[in-house]
Amino acid sequence: MRTEPTLRIPLGVLALLVALLAYGLVVARYVAPLIAGWPALGQLPVYVVLGVVWLLPLKRFLIWMETGRFG
Repeated sequence: MRTEPTLRIPLGVLALLVALLAYGLVVARYVAPLIAGWPALGQLPVYVVLGVVWLLPLKRFLIWMETGRFG
């Protein structure tokens, strides 16, 4: 259990915001033009998958923010 404040949490939040911004820009720049001509129901699963993919590394990242270890 953590008893003293650590810089990992504010730095982790900032890193998460930067990473999400970069991920969103990559999706908007490269994926959106590729599927722009698709019907809306064809685009839906792509955006749902892309909206969930960023969550995959989040568990280990949050563990690092709390404990300092990635596992």
